[in-house]
Amino acid sequence: MRPEVEQAFHALQQKQPASLERALALLQDTVFSFSMKVCGHRQDAEDTMQETLLRAVPQLGKISSPQGLAVWLYKVARSRCLMSRRKSKFAPKVNLSLEDLLPDRQELESLAGGDHPTPEAAVLRGEAAARLQAAVQKLPPAYRLILVLHDMEELSAAEIARVTGLREPTVRVRLHRARVFLRNELAGAGKRRARRAPRPGPSAARPRRCRQLFAALSDYLDDALDDTLCDALEKHLDGCQPCEAFLSSLEQTVAHCRRFQPGHPDRRLAAQVRQELLAKYRLALQSAPRKN
Repeated sequence: MRPEVEQAFHALQQKQPASLERALALLQDTVFSFSMKVCGHRQDAEDTMQETLLRAVPQLGKISSPQGLAVWLYKVARSRCLMSRRKSKFAPKVNLSLEDLLPDRQELESLAGGDHPTPEAAVLRGEAAARLQAAVQKLPPAYRLILVLHDMEELSAAEIARVTGLREPTVRVRLHRARVFLRNELAGAGKRRARRAPRPGPSAARPRRCRQLFAALSDYLDDALDDTLCDALEKHLDGCQPCEAFLSSLEQTVAHCRRFQPGHPDRRLAAQVRQELLAKYRLALQSAPRKN
């Protein structure tokens, strides 16, 4: 969970004019940032910010924890983003297959040889924010949402499950596939694959043990593996330079996501909306039943 949400929750508890305005400003920035990452368009993000908080205001005094505030806020913003007028024309319409995303023997050998562009090098060669934003928008929406919530908005898999209604294992699977897809886009692997001839069958394309362990790399990065599988993965990585290089590039991808900030809403619009929200929040407090 982003620290801004927790700060906003504690500011709301103070029920003072200055703290209320600060809380709403923090929530505005949070919803706008999330919406920019998911929707990819400023106007849609600003519309989502306004509509989400207008819906949230009557509920703010009833929410009893920062985690509850985060889940409720992202759930409403998610619904609004899914209805955004502009849809990415680049995002695939099908589910992501991990088998198709993972590197074949040729790519693994190039990773081991050090001549494979890493996400770090690729992003540093261009405008980091623009490249990352474009790559995220190429993700299918269901995967994009999970990646944004986990790696950019800092929600746990359990919190994402509450936001999306998915089971936690499904959240983990989609997160890993989204990370690998994004890693490939930032490293330029997606374009190279499109130009290549069809790949050989999976059993011949990459070593069996590598294929078995690739699916566990995100859980390993997030300390979500049981001890037995963690030990097996670390033992394999010690003797497999290509897998170690791929893990490093995946870790760099996650780090880029966590640093990414898409900016802030228009100040004049945000201030105007905030005044409307403050008036609505005060009215909600006045009409709330008093506790004896």
